[in-house]
Amino acid sequence: MARALPLLPTLAALTAVIACNAPVQERTKQPAPGPASHPVTIRQPAALGGLLVKGTSANAQKMHVGCDTCHSLRTPATVPRDTKQLSSIHRGLKVQHGRLPCTSCHDSKSPQNLRLASGERISSAEVMRLCGQCHGSQKRDYDHGAHGGMQGYWDLSRGPRTRNNCVHCHAPHTPAYVGGRPVLPLKDRFLSPNTGGNR
Repeated sequence: MARALPLLPTLAALTAVIACNAPVQERTKQPAPGPASHPVTIRQPAALGGLLVKGTSANAQKMHVGCDTCHSLRTPATVPRDTKQLSSIHRGLKVQHGRLPCTSCHDSKSPQNLRLASGERISSAEVMRLCGQCHGSQKRDYDHGAHGGMQGYWDLSRGPRTRNNCVHCHAPHTPAYVGGRPVLPLKDRFLSPNTGGNR
């Protein structure tokens, strides 16, 4: 006795065959990118150097104190090899950037400046050059637009683009990306207590 084929899989197969043979709808073609006529801006953080400190009880909000605030008033001190040797306001600074000593990134004679592996002294505003010398694959991906995030246009003939700086997503002393949370929690409008639904 012959068995009847189940109806549901047979209908699904027929629907797929019909859909594959349907005429292709033309998509609206976008014009080819023209010459780049808009700029690419790399965001600069409000403070590229300094410490985030809590103000006095009258002013309890946190604020950035630039390196030069203190270091311009004192005789330049050498940068310590690790955080155990830090003193005064730097004591307790958490550093989890591999097993690197402070002088891998900070210039030993002027701590407010950075130091490349070549020994060249650069300002803290050039932090992306410093990061890129060790994190080459991330820098390559950043240069091609696959790392670092951006806002604006891919096609610079249509509008400008704004890119993030390394330190917008990674804290220099503890650079492991901690991730984020969705802007709004997901809600089911039928189960949410705010809409009168049942839980």
